[in-house]
Amino acid sequence: MTLTTRAESSFTPPVMATLKSPTHLLAAGLGSGLAPWAPGTFGSALAVLIYMAFLAHMGPWLQLSVIFVSALLGVYLCGRTASDWGVHDHKAIVWDEFVGQWIALFLLPWNSWFVILAFVYFRLFDIWKPWPIRWCDRHIHGGKGIMLDDLLAGVMALAATQLTAYCVALL
Repeated sequence: MTLTTRAESSFTPPVMATLKSPTHLLAAGLGSGLAPWAPGTFGSALAVLIYMAFLAHMGPWLQLSVIFVSALLGVYLCGRTASDWGVHDHKAIVWDEFVGQWIALFLLPWNSWFVILAFVYFRLFDIWKPWPIRWCDRHIHGGKGIMLDDLLAGVMALAATQLTAYCVALL
């Protein structure tokens, strides 16, 4: 089976089959990736809610552990789902957005403005794909490639949000 790029794909994931497969369900962000438009944004929004409900209440080392394990799991989930669907990185695969968004939110002051800012920065970096995100997206394939560009977007969003928080604190 030849994998195509996202732009070449006219594939639409079967909703019921996706929801019945634990691997595909997780890769599709618990179904958020099946949104008819902006699935990455829906996935990131659900990731924020999950982070605030669960991860934000953990200590930093436990948060990092969950993020790390989720990233490793994501390599398998995203790679397997992309392979099963016969696509490179289908827009419905949003587990990578979950983990990238969790990175962007790590250790933020829990003020709604900073949560919103981390969400916006992550979506901007994920969509615009500045270097090195764009390079990874184009040159690293499979589950590793699907995950890596969003992990980098998460790190860049974390840095931008922390810098903004620092500058606001100086005022």
